[in-house]
Amino acid sequence: MLKLRSHLLVAIRAFFLKNGFIEVETPVRLPAPALERYIDAIPAGDWYLRTSPELHMKRLLAEGLAPIFQLGPCFRAGEHGSRHRTEFTMLEWYRIGADYLDILADTEALVRHAACALREERLAGWPAGGVDVDAPWPQLTVSEAYQRYAGWDPVAAFDADRFDLDMVNLVEPSLPRDSGIVLIDYPAEVAALARRGAADPRVAERWELYLGGLEIANAFSELTDPAEQRRRFETCALERAADGSEVYPLDRAFLAALDEQGLPPCGGIALGVDRLLMTLTGAADIGAVTAFGGESG
Repeated sequence: MLKLRSHLLVAIRAFFLKNGFIEVETPVRLPAPALERYIDAIPAGDWYLRTSPELHMKRLLAEGLAPIFQLGPCFRAGEHGSRHRTEFTMLEWYRIGADYLDILADTEALVRHAACALREERLAGWPAGGVDVDAPWPQLTVSEAYQRYAGWDPVAAFDADRFDLDMVNLVEPSLPRDSGIVLIDYPAEVAALARRGAADPRVAERWELYLGGLEIANAFSELTDPAEQRRRFETCALERAADGSEVYPLDRAFLAALDEQGLPPCGGIALGVDRLLMTLTGAADIGAVTAFGGESG
């Protein structure tokens, strides 16, 4: 499995370098993790381990460096199970002049490239397994998914608690287990860093990819309005305080970059590398696809 993991990492880097991307490395220990309602950071001294490299990568975009990608560790408190670890490997990439549908095309090409690379290695006696990623990925709007599987429309009348419970208990269990599907156009209330849809501002230009019923990636047409971004962060801070969660400081360097340099129109994505390897190999537990997986938090 570790040999396959190595081949996957090589295949990912080869894909992006061939397509003109620049690989970057950004800090792992941060004074201000991104404010998201249900993502908790792990303290590291007076700072925090990053939950995502997103805000630093967007600062690079604001400086004009693009397209960019990054592979590396991320950390989230309270996440442990067959599909979660507090430490995991994230792939993120961003393109200027792209939207969430352009990023979806990137993702389809990347996943099939990676699957082909691993398929060649499995010819040497590795057992068959994993999800058919070569089949088309149908798109299902979040509104359609909830009406079909949960009996209500979160775009028409959003309910935060019901949305999360029904996603876990009703929607995700109903998704196909042998192929991929894209849930697209999320309610604007659950897309803190995505821009609203031009045709329907009740939704955000966000999609998530599920392979074999497992969430693999989360993509946006990125929010570029500095005033709107600040307002969303401040709203999230109030929501976290009401929940009794720790409220992190605003990332003032990121907000200053939006104000001073400006973030050009762009699209980006976060993809879980460990979960991708699970789906490509048929592994049932995330610990099986990482070195010392049984020892990780």
